[in-house]
Amino acid sequence: MQLCVLHPGSRDPQQLFPDFAGQPDVQKQSPLGYQGFAACTGGGFYRKDSAIPADERRVLFVLNHNLKACRQIMINLRRAGKTIILAWEKPGTFQLESLIRSPSDLNLFRDICGRAHGALAVTADLEPVFRGSGVLHVETIPMPIPVESSEWDLSVRPEERVGIFLGTSDRGEPSRRHLTALLGLREVVSQMYEPLTVFNLDGWRGRRWLRQLGYPSGLLRVIERRLPHAEYLRKMAAHKMVFQLDASGGPGHVAGDALMCRIPCVGGDGVTERIIFPELCGYGTSASDLLYTASRLLDHGHERELAVVRGVDLARQRLSFEVIQQSLEQLFHCFG
Repeated sequence: MQLCVLHPGSRDPQQLFPDFAGQPDVQKQSPLGYQGFAACTGGGFYRKDSAIPADERRVLFVLNHNLKACRQIMINLRRAGKTIILAWEKPGTFQLESLIRSPSDLNLFRDICGRAHGALAVTADLEPVFRGSGVLHVETIPMPIPVESSEWDLSVRPEERVGIFLGTSDRGEPSRRHLTALLGLREVVSQMYEPLTVFNLDGWRGRRWLRQLGYPSGLLRVIERRLPHAEYLRKMAAHKMVFQLDASGGPGHVAGDALMCRIPCVGGDGVTERIIFPELCGYGTSASDLLYTASRLLDHGHERELAVVRGVDLARQRLSFEVIQQSLEQLFHCFG
């Protein structure tokens, strides 16, 4: 089965994945997130329904905020005889509330759901949303990680790893708890004398924020631009761990990135964090406990390595391309 993932309005380019995960390339989009669903089946990622080949019948339709346009696309797909499974563009726990703002939005969403064959929930919280909106067949399938591919093992030698990589960068989204993480890590960084790497994408305003944190000289390393994902992973891999306090309840991209770098991810309550780093994730754990865990792991390299070994094993069982590809085939098989 080659799946067509349709994400209208996406900033990511159209892309085919004939070699499945392929290898890291700064010129191409990584086979992760919704692209990962296409990649694990050797399919394609599309921005326009008109670009989907006529002979391709199975479509994962990723809804965005423009529900009126999405409804028309749904009508076009049904007329073309496609089998359509719905998904949400931003599947975090709190993001749905910001996408459906009015009764008319809800009406459009329910209309779209009534026309779909089924739905794919990448987080368990979305399953009752789709069911309550009229989708009769809903399955929860997490986003895949190419953990079985040696090309996506981006690890470096342990002696080359230094410091902590902060997994969030959005200070404007309260659920990320970015500022809380920055303030909490200051004591850890100072005591352990391990630098913290952060992103500043807010220019001079962001630099002013960072200066006010009071980090010791040389222990706050700042990246001032967005990086292609492959380059971003190379930067991450040079650290001893990733830390975050994200409480958005999303898919958990940060933990997946950390696993490909073969370093542990401390904190975060997303799906991937809960699956591959259950003893380190932030689900039901206080910020103080997570900061203590980070301090302990900085001091005990063998614990970091053990967490990664366990994480890779869990990912192979539940999040690998092979496992998710089988789940997708079973889902679409329900509709012929």
